[in-house]
Amino acid sequence: MRLDEYVWSRNPRGLHSIGAFIRPDIQRYTSLQLGWAKLVSENVEHIEICTNLLAANITPIVRVYLTPGQNAEPLPPQAFSQIATYAALGVKWFELYNEPNLPVEWPGGTNVDYRNTPLLNMLVDRWMPWAEYVASLGCYPGFISLAETDSPPLATVYWIDTMFGYISSAYYQRFTSLLANGMWYATHPYVLNHFYQEVPGGGPLSARPNDGLNPQEPGWHFEYPYDPICQSTDPGRTVYGGTPQTPNGDPVGLIATGQFLNERSSAIFGTQAVPVVGTEGGIDLPQAGETIQRDNRYPGVTLLSNGEGTVAMFDWCATSAPPWFFGSCIWKEDEYYNRGGYAIDRLQRYAPILKTVPPIDVIGGGTYTIQPFIPPAGPGPIHGEPTYHMVILAPGLDPGWFFDTAFAYWSAFRPIVTTLTDFVNYIPYAYSLATTVIATPDTADLLRQAISAPYPNILFDLIVAEGSIDSVAQVLNDRVARSAPFG
Repeated sequence: MRLDEYVWSRNPRGLHSIGAFIRPDIQRYTSLQLGWAKLVSENVEHIEICTNLLAANITPIVRVYLTPGQNAEPLPPQAFSQIATYAALGVKWFELYNEPNLPVEWPGGTNVDYRNTPLLNMLVDRWMPWAEYVASLGCYPGFISLAETDSPPLATVYWIDTMFGYISSAYYQRFTSLLANGMWYATHPYVLNHFYQEVPGGGPLSARPNDGLNPQEPGWHFEYPYDPICQSTDPGRTVYGGTPQTPNGDPVGLIATGQFLNERSSAIFGTQAVPVVGTEGGIDLPQAGETIQRDNRYPGVTLLSNGEGTVAMFDWCATSAPPWFFGSCIWKEDEYYNRGGYAIDRLQRYAPILKTVPPIDVIGGGTYTIQPFIPPAGPGPIHGEPTYHMVILAPGLDPGWFFDTAFAYWSAFRPIVTTLTDFVNYIPYAYSLATTVIATPDTADLLRQAISAPYPNILFDLIVAEGSIDSVAQVLNDRVARSAPFG
């Protein structure tokens, strides 16, 4: 399937409905000249509005509504039956699950943590047959949308890597088949105040004051964290992080998470470009007279700059965003209409710019490539406890001795035991590693250079066998007694 074969309005403007059970007012969507309408559906309460939206060339996205309690339970029958009902009307875009990396989306007491692999695996296990059912109807299943955050244990990039790691081992063929047959990535790009318009002639680091913004003039930046202001203040920052200020990634921008998903998807599943739609998000929406400035590197947001910026954001999606980014649905209908003001006025006043979508294969042959993230060799950073623990024995030390003499240590902590230092290379960047290195005095420095220097993310735990090798056994047995695998 190619990007240009997905059926939608080609209009990046979108709005999120008030919520489940509440039927939107079609006039609110047509008057803003929208191209997307995000609906949350408990059953089939949106049949009439979907019919009217499609007739107005506004593309509905229907999310199956599950309560936090239902997230922990098998999918109810309507998760499938309501899809068929909407599909019969011509609805093609569907979502299941919403921001599962937030505790509020789960029953109380749930361990919402990317390291809780049974929880994440369960989501994938349930999403897969649902997505295949959606695709069997000729419709488009959206991958599980996440809240965009850099805060462990909820960090977006860690959740995506964990789920993709599981998919690549358990569902590789089925997932790539979905990618080739209409799947897309749902994101929640809350832009906050990560945008600006250059002062005419002022250069890429200049930012116009709010009363000087004009969506019909050039100079807008929505490419955070890759925009000039961000790069000048924290050089090298990416959605992965890449700098001391962003150790857990920085996905909070219009296209940031979509870029991450596409790069990871290219590296793991061989895709070229997978469609991305923001199914909620947008620029900060202040109260009247309020200014919101979450990042002081960028101008604060007022109702005026929200309005001008929202129009410019949608136009940027059409003219400057990557070909795979199809637009975004701002959060949400009642908040924008209840506060009134500039965004409603500006969207009504300015005609939308439609997006020209090139004929790029989602997966398969072609010339379009997304520059993949090339991680450093060896394991990634440790967040909390390391994923793996490896005991590396210096040359001349017999593994048989280790198991005979240090069986209690191995039994308590179950490390990998090897004499090969290059075994570290087999631990990918998505995982972390601690090495307990048992060396003789004449090999300690050599092993430190061979392991610690080229692999800075590794926890390097050195035990030097001074004199009798039994001294090492004493150290290891003492660790067992203290339940402490590392020195």
